Amino acid sequence: MKLATLKDGSRDGQLVVVSRDLTSAHYATGIANRLQQALDDWGFVGPQLQDLYDALNAGRARHAFPFDPGQCMAPLPRAYQWADGSAYINHVELVRKARNAEVPKSFYTDPLMYQGGSDDFIGPCDPVVVQSEAFGIDFEAEIAVVTGDVRMGATPAQALDGIRLVMLANDVSLRNLIPAELAKGFGFFQSKPATAFSPVAVTLDELGDAWQGGRVHLTLQSTWNGRKVGMCDAGEEMTFHFGELVAHIAKTRNVRAGSIVGSGTVSNKGVEKDGRIEWPKGYSCIAEKRCIETLQDGQPSTEFMKFGDTIRIEMKGQDGQSIFGAIDQEVVSPAGSAAGAGG
Repeated sequence: MKLATLKDGSRDGQLVVVSRDLTSAHYATGIANRLQQALDDWGFVGPQLQDLYDALNAGRARHAFPFDPGQCMAPLPRAYQWADGSAYINHVELVRKARNAEVPKSFYTDPLMYQGGSDDFIGPCDPVVVQSEAFGIDFEAEIAVVTGDVRMGATPAQALDGIRLVMLANDVSLRNLIPAELAKGFGFFQSKPATAFSPVAVTLDELGDAWQGGRVHLTLQSTWNGRKVGMCDAGEEMTFHFGELVAHIAKTRNVRAGSIVGSGTVSNKGVEKDGRIEWPKGYSCIAEKRCIETLQDGQPSTEFMKFGDTIRIEMKGQDGQSIFGAIDQEVVSPAGSAAGAGG
């Protein structure tokens, strides 16, 4: 089934069930008002939501209405936990190689992960508000999962069983703030502002055969200022699957229902063509493009995002239909955001 949260003026919005083709929705009132409520009691609430989903797809839901992604908050507008991994080791290899640094051997056996802010996510069509272009504004196209309860010490296979939903993410990064933060030895903080998520989160069965081994074997599309820059394969080159990422968190603590775990930037290896390495599938973040340029030409030439830039992130199924709806955002200054709100 497909679930979304609509804006209603509150912090947590209203839970709705969305049709498979993303054209209609129905409030889940009477079953669960908020997605966190459903996750907390999934065994009881989940089947009721599924019944409503089935009725909606069959045209039997009496109070269905047109679904508008522009009215969506993040599926979980705030969460108990947001932990983002770096599951595509190719991304790490590119970044390291561009600055003539080796990848530590442990990176291939132990996932990289940081704890992000989870108190203020933004909706799929909300603007990305940044104080200054000088911060080095970048998008990051990712996949994320939402968990149920996963006990401490869970194996990757057990952790996979704890995954309830899948969605897309734009993990916005402020690249020019990162070096100084990492130099302190405590990791990302100010360089990772509010994350945006796709209009809908879907249960695993919605992915069909594309969900294999804890990976989503589909193409993640990134369109920057109307130009498609990434058509990256999200499955084959994911070094650590989602069960391994969740188990990594659970090594020393319980993972509670409503935790969100990100894949990190979806990244594919280059291929050699006429003696030169090319990246035909493009990129899922500008930083990776700049690394590619450094390796090819000795220096980066692509600038980071400016105010007024747009980013669209989407994934389509084998039938060509959008699965999660699209993250479709504009980068604005605080003044621009205030002007937009006033308009």
